[in-house]
Amino acid sequence: MKKVRIVLWVLAIAAAGVLGYLTLEIGRSSQQISEAPFGVPFQLVDQHGQPITEQALRGKPTALFFGFTHCPEVCPTTLFELDGWLGKVDPDGKKLNAYFVTVDPERDTPDILNQYVSNVSKRITAIGGAPDKVMDMVKGFRVYAKKVPVDEKNPNGDYTMDHTASVFLLDGEGRFKGTIAYGENPDVAVKKLENLAKG
Repeated sequence: MKKVRIVLWVLAIAAAGVLGYLTLEIGRSSQQISEAPFGVPFQLVDQHGQPITEQALRGKPTALFFGFTHCPEVCPTTLFELDGWLGKVDPDGKKLNAYFVTVDPERDTPDILNQYVSNVSKRITAIGGAPDKVMDMVKGFRVYAKKVPVDEKNPNGDYTMDHTASVFLLDGEGRFKGTIAYGENPDVAVKKLENLAKG
């Protein structure tokens, strides 16, 4: 009986050691993820046709929104609200960057993006480019985007896009710091941007 107790104690100590090691490794992995820039490298173009890469998301904190120009409500509302929040938090544009990335690159050419975003904001830069490269970025930033035919009986006709509707908040090194949800309380959204701007 004494031998059985000793064996059980040894097994319990070994299990505790393994559990402690796994907890430490999981903690290290989570820390590495949070310290790494969010998303993936990309080579796209802005609304003026100029090259833009992930380096645009470095140097200053960034508000990043994914949407499309044919969006009936969520995208124009979010861009309008984001422009207003930026005006309150960073009126001279020295503390925060803001970008609108299309999830519909087949229709959203740089010219269309420029017209769309310019009608709402001078602070927000649109990003588009070759459809495959844009969608690689969209997936790399863990954004959901799916083409949905407006008329299921005519799948080759017009379509809309289902997509993630949150604004992503990144710090000056491109690390994920949170989101502003669609329909977020404006005071809460402003506070999140203020906190982001403080670094």
